[in-house]
Amino acid sequence: MAKRIISVIVLIAILSLPANFAVCMEIFRVRLGSENLMSRYHHLIEGKRVGLITNQSGVNGKGESIMDILSNDKSIRLVALFGPEHGIDGKAKAGEYVESYIHEKLGIPVYSLYGKTRMPTEEMLRNVDVLVFDMQDIGARTYTYISTLNYCMVAAQKYKKTVVVLDRPNPLGGKIVEGPVLDDPYKTFVGVDNLPMAHGMTIGELARYFNRNIGADLKVVPMEGYKRTMLFQDTGLTWVQTSPNIPDLDSVFGYMATGLGEGTGIFQADKFKWIGGKGLDAGKYADLLNGAGLPGVTFIPEQRGEAGGVRLKIVDHYTFNPARTGIYALTYAYSLGDFKVPKSGQSMVMFDKVMGTNKIGEYLEQGLSPQEIEKNYAPALNRFKEERKKYLISDYELRPEDITVMVGGRPVLFDSTPYIDRNNRLMVPLRAIAEALGATVDWNAQARIITITGPGKRILFTINSTSATVNGEQRNMDTVPVIKNGRTMVPVRYVGEYLDARVHWNAYLQTVTIN
Repeated sequence: MAKRIISVIVLIAILSLPANFAVCMEIFRVRLGSENLMSRYHHLIEGKRVGLITNQSGVNGKGESIMDILSNDKSIRLVALFGPEHGIDGKAKAGEYVESYIHEKLGIPVYSLYGKTRMPTEEMLRNVDVLVFDMQDIGARTYTYISTLNYCMVAAQKYKKTVVVLDRPNPLGGKIVEGPVLDDPYKTFVGVDNLPMAHGMTIGELARYFNRNIGADLKVVPMEGYKRTMLFQDTGLTWVQTSPNIPDLDSVFGYMATGLGEGTGIFQADKFKWIGGKGLDAGKYADLLNGAGLPGVTFIPEQRGEAGGVRLKIVDHYTFNPARTGIYALTYAYSLGDFKVPKSGQSMVMFDKVMGTNKIGEYLEQGLSPQEIEKNYAPALNRFKEERKKYLISDYELRPEDITVMVGGRPVLFDSTPYIDRNNRLMVPLRAIAEALGATVDWNAQARIITITGPGKRILFTINSTSATVNGEQRNMDTVPVIKNGRTMVPVRYVGEYLDARVHWNAYLQTVTIN
């Protein structure tokens, strides 16, 4: 009854607001590169013959197709369409050959880049001045839309054409960078460049990264209102099915977590929401995965015919790491079951193409744990993270000074600027946040231990330690308290949650709410 009364009060409050507030709520979303193309960047295509690389995911924030928008633009000539894997309508099955044809309504060629050729030919580009790319990626190295982008950039450089990439969000956000980095001998259409499994870049940033080796005349039309900390759920945009097996965001987040076992007998099902294999003990498999401390996900044992496996239940998309989870899921399944690792010989097997290396197969056969496998690929991953920084779009960075922390509906004032550490945790001055939550703080300089005392709670943090103690029980964190600028800085999420408060991050408003 109380909830119903509150709902009515909120509804009355909204209806009482000025009309223009409702308009603001309606447009409360990220502005895509395709929308900025038609306003601030229209000069890039005006008066030009345009070739458009797209599919059904190429829609703006209002759901309008980029094909329709450009075909109705009288200042340009849309002369050709180029379709990736699954075709321009996204309906062909994975790996299915797609033919070129003439568009029934527009009367222009629709060139398949997943048929006789995967790279535009000189003939296809003869009447094109500028290639425009607008498709939604899912943040994974093996998703072939980014390979199509790469091949189109190579062709554009070869035949002296401009490439305009209309930027879109990475649905996983821009913070998860994970997995083995592709080795040069394993470059294929399912791994087109030296990327880890999860690259943490937008399609525009990927184009900039690709271009370090291509040298095309590249123009990236950026988004507005997008920050790297955002997941797709924060953008205010509507998800459009990108391919037959990626109908929704659960499939996006599950893609790398369940889809790494190509050719091993360990397979995904239910559109990347289940992983398992024939003869696996589903209960033991779930126990291993749930005991691994993987953040943001729980694993539910589920039998599918003769195959035992687990269904992923993502409980916190912000902390869930799809690629890391996939390495653990694959390794534990291999350790429990009777599976074989495919090996490349004269031809490269799909397993190595997906991994971008033959090393993961070797590690599995050696009986390495997922933690040991992580340790082995970490050096190359860290080198990639440093290289990647050169190609990121600075406007997408979240500035700490723009972050607001609200406790009980009131902003907390800090005497030292919060910041985001390398583990993607917001670090705030300890005393200010603890006292705002009604707790007291004691500092033991010799032991470098911070004690927070609140109602029924006694919490101990140690500087530079990932271990905390809550009422005598040890808790593990993925980051550490530090001393910076003379202030003790702690991860706001852990302080709030250890004091039994609910912590919520609104990526669009750049606000942490604790209550």
